[in-house]
Amino acid sequence: MTKAAKKTVARESDNAYFLKILIYFLFGMTWIKVNGYMVVPAGLAVGLLIAQHDHFAIDRKIEYAVLIVSAILGLWGGIALVSLWFGK
Repeated sequence: MTKAAKKTVARESDNAYFLKILIYFLFGMTWIKVNGYMVVPAGLAVGLLIAQHDHFAIDRKIEYAVLIVSAILGLWGGIALVSLWFGK
């Protein structure tokens, strides 16, 4: 008699899920400013790397969507977190 192996799935709490989405949102809004213009979405690149290697992945499609929407809001909405700036 063989017993079927049960697959255990690690579940995240709602608070951990919300915190992760918030962190991805803040990563997406982080830009590098050069000569007064936001040109490099540094947080988007870092967020994508983290999303690819996340152990407790929510759903990568959701993570990518949050990163892209927050990057667009950061660029055109004028609410970006500017990490570094060079020049004036």
